[in-house]
Amino acid sequence: MSTTAAPSKRGRPGYDQQSVLLIAVDVFNRHGYDATSMGILAENLGISKSAIYHHVPSKGDLLKLALDHALGGLESILDQPEAQTGPADARLEFVLRQTVAVLVDRLPFVTLLLRLRGNTEIERDALERRRTFDHKVAGLISAARDDGSLRQDIDPRTVTRLLFGTINSIVEWYKPGGSLSPEKLADDVITIAFDGLHAKP
Repeated sequence: MSTTAAPSKRGRPGYDQQSVLLIAVDVFNRHGYDATSMGILAENLGISKSAIYHHVPSKGDLLKLALDHALGGLESILDQPEAQTGPADARLEFVLRQTVAVLVDRLPFVTLLLRLRGNTEIERDALERRRTFDHKVAGLISAARDDGSLRQDIDPRTVTRLLFGTINSIVEWYKPGGSLSPEKLADDVITIAFDGLHAKP
């Protein structure tokens, strides 16, 4: 999965919509979407405000492109065969592992998604899509709980919140290219989620 979005290219030489989007997401994450003006974006891009409009119609369009890239990666996980067939606990493990992979692969975009405040219609729509994704994962947890493969003394909603709280925290501390590979990170998340911290005898 690519870390860059793939919108159609448009605009002046030296920049296309994709490269503008990458810089905009970085600026949104550093300053906050609400606090980022077109002037701040222009300064970071090294172009005039009017030149930005050759690439996108508005700041909101940049936000929507970025959120679609993050959410599209998450939503596509549930369309894969491994998420739809087989034992519920195996499907859950697959979805969690792939969620970590998408988060790492699209880290700036998912970071932006997780920091939304819901102040605009675009943000509220994105948050609703994220809630739908979470509810589907909660359904997998409930199914695994019902078939006896997961413990039944913890509410599935609590399990969902704890699992995603753990996974979402990765955006605050994970550094791509370091000693912890994305694969090992996913392995560690799965191990903690399914086996806990107790050493095996």
